[in-house]
Amino acid sequence: MPSDALSIARDLVRCPSVTPADAGALNVLETLLKGAGFDVHRITFSEPGAADIDNLYSRIGTTGPHIAFAGHTDVVPPGDEGAWTRGAFSGDVVDGFLYGRGTVDMKGGIACSVAAALDYLAEHGGQPGKDGDGSISFLITGDEEDIAVNGTVKLMQWAAARGEKFDHCVLGEPSNIEELGDCIKIGRRGSQSGTLYVDGVQGHVAYPHRASNPIPDIAALITALVSDPLDRGSAQFQPSNLEFTSVDVGNPAANVIPGQARAKFNIRFNDHHSQESLRTLIEARVAEISGNRIATRIVWEPSNADVFLTEPGPFTDLLVAAIEEVTGRKPELSTGGGTSDARFIKDYCPVIEFGLVGQTMHQIDERTPVADLERLTRIYRGVLDRYFA
Repeated sequence: MPSDALSIARDLVRCPSVTPADAGALNVLETLLKGAGFDVHRITFSEPGAADIDNLYSRIGTTGPHIAFAGHTDVVPPGDEGAWTRGAFSGDVVDGFLYGRGTVDMKGGIACSVAAALDYLAEHGGQPGKDGDGSISFLITGDEEDIAVNGTVKLMQWAAARGEKFDHCVLGEPSNIEELGDCIKIGRRGSQSGTLYVDGVQGHVAYPHRASNPIPDIAALITALVSDPLDRGSAQFQPSNLEFTSVDVGNPAANVIPGQARAKFNIRFNDHHSQESLRTLIEARVAEISGNRIATRIVWEPSNADVFLTEPGPFTDLLVAAIEEVTGRKPELSTGGGTSDARFIKDYCPVIEFGLVGQTMHQIDERTPVADLERLTRIYRGVLDRYFA
């Protein structure tokens, strides 16, 4: 089986692994890694109310330093497959671009990390590190694009229970914005969702004195909550933001004052807050605005998306140097964007995110330049050279 990044990426893309289906994607990786001498484990995790998820952990080497590459082989649905220029799972190469769902997010990144590791091992007698000292591993899951309960979070727990210790991790999410080498993710804001309820008294619109309309009250609360900043940002993070995403009263009648109004919201928060302190802050603000006049409550949704930051230092410097050598660019160290599985890995070792350019991820005709696959492989190879130097 060919071990260059393009061949690996094409084999992965041709597996229609829409969450929670694996569709053979992990078999592709297992065959390659076993052939290179990796110890490979396939672990299925289950949880009531969620799909069973197949995961892969592989390692070569038994000592430190230990660098892990992480990623997910599951992808979002392709949407209208008839709208694709090439088949959504074709893996076709046209005019220098590899097409298919997952090429960017993130089978392409996984392919590059595997190709780089195999190339490094082939040049170093099948052993990582100087004189065989060191370890390379892969943490690959299949449920990142869904609720993420039977993937990386449990795979990290499983590995820790076995005594696996990681020194650093590179997560191959598509971190770049415009061009390869423009951005490294060194952290992510946390995410917390909830629903604000305002209770009134239902009644006839012709007799408003017999009712209490919750709509003006919830409108005032929404306006006040979004008008008052949660913070002004921090050294590495942009300001936290609260966004209301829906408002509903469940009332189809034009002549009835509703008895309740509710509004869903999501907060992306920085390192000024924890989930607990953030909930306390929002509840205090709601209580202050509403006083004793408005009956309110907030129902918080469970969240496993905490804020995290990998402080700039030798590991980020190492990746920056590898990127500059290949692309000539010095990347921005960013904490913007949404959540990723790095939020689970950060509890076990420092983790940074660097992969392909994310412009077409989740879109019709998702694609990546073949040249970017080749350059990302060279960057990852440069990371390994420097890491074990």
